[in-house]
Amino acid sequence: MSSDITRNAGIAVILAAAAFLSACQVRPLYSESSGVTEKLASVGFSEAGGRVEQQVRNRLIFLASRGAGEAVNPQYHVEMRAISTVADTLLRQSGDTSRAGRVTVTVTYTLSAIADSRVIKAGSRQATALVDFSEQEFAKQRAIRDAENRAADQAAEFVGADIAAALSR
Repeated sequence: MSSDITRNAGIAVILAAAAFLSACQVRPLYSESSGVTEKLASVGFSEAGGRVEQQVRNRLIFLASRGAGEAVNPQYHVEMRAISTVADTLLRQSGDTSRAGRVTVTVTYTLSAIADSRVIKAGSRQATALVDFSEQEFAKQRAIRDAENRAADQAAEFVGADIAAALSR
């Protein structure tokens, strides 16, 4: 009798798990059925105000259009601003110079539908890149620039994923 109860309980658990898993609606973000690819190709981006912002914008355009360039007749618009900050992390004991740093790019964005100006998604994303500082000033400035580019590309990936998720709903 005890084994019948255990067996029936086991069957009930399996059936409940099967029913629960069948209700899952997991699908790929860029699936054909959701139409996200077409929606992303119809996203326009605001003009950039600086070099880092231009780097973010270029990467977002590439991600949204899959390399095809800017949308000719956008149905959605992304207003964005990007800022970059540099922080010293390893100070030398013998002086006030730093051997390494951290570059953080923060992107604030708002995705809206052009037809009715309805805000679909707004948010902020940031990415950090580590950098080694050289004794030479030009090499140090170039290292900071390269780190800004890496962080900007990463932040754009985060924003692009947010936009795709918002448009898939």
